[in-house]
Amino acid sequence: MSLIHNERTKLSATALNGTALASIAAGFITPLAAISFDVPGSAARGALTTTLFALAWLVTGGVLHLVARSLLGRLRE
Repeated sequence: MSLIHNERTKLSATALNGTALASIAAGFITPLAAISFDVPGSAARGALTTTLFALAWLVTGGVLHLVARSLLGRLRE
């Protein structure tokens, strides 16, 4: 039974970590790259607002990653 539990735990941690990486890529890297390359309309809200939202997405992705790591601590021997 512990093998099934471990595999399900690893699958959940992997999915959560993937969500964390997608959050960081879509919410942090993409807007800042658009601003740095002067993409038209990228700073429509203003650079400060965009940067604050990007930082919020970075923190969200970091928290999701830490939760995924804590899930791996639940593996059974």
